[in-house]
Amino acid sequence: MKKEEHILEVLEQMFPDAHVELNHQNTFELLIAVVLSAQTTDVGVNKITPALFKAYPTPYEMMHANITDIEDKIKTIGLYRNKAKNIILLSKQLVEKHQGVVPGEREDLEFLPGVGRKTANVVLSNAFGIPALAVDTHVARVSIRLGLAKKDDSVFEIEKKLMQKLPREKWQKAHHQFIFFGRYHCLAKNPKCNNCPLFDICKYENKSQ
Repeated sequence: MKKEEHILEVLEQMFPDAHVELNHQNTFELLIAVVLSAQTTDVGVNKITPALFKAYPTPYEMMHANITDIEDKIKTIGLYRNKAKNIILLSKQLVEKHQGVVPGEREDLEFLPGVGRKTANVVLSNAFGIPALAVDTHVARVSIRLGLAKKDDSVFEIEKKLMQKLPREKWQKAHHQFIFFGRYHCLAKNPKCNNCPLFDICKYENKSQ
């Protein structure tokens, strides 16, 4: 069995129900939540979005929001001033260029304020079922430790390597499973090496058992 197949098999056993943990009711809410999640935990985002989405449930309301009110609602997360500005501008662009509907094309998504490749990948994969591999800190760390990428690889280089090594039809679920593995098992500090089923293939120089 190839190493990649073994990794996917183990992750399927460990996290068969891995999924996006940002709470959302529709594609617009998912997009906003992912933009807000940059350099912030999903838990932190989930604490602020209920009030935000209740006040501004659609791009139409969000584009006319008072930026001070948005800032007040999201001030507990990192970079909140810049994010407040971006989600208002993003909403305005959705209304003016896409009739208030989140587009399903990468180019259109990445043209929106505050939306980069990672955010576009999350939305394409989770909202539109388009195979994509979003590389966040967890995915990058796990990929490097399991020898699927190198420490000095850029985020885009890691994404390209994963796309080459993992079956396309498994990208969406693998993305979530890599995140769960990094978030709950292969932690940045004090990873759970002593009961890791992937210990033998792990390249992490500080692993311990």
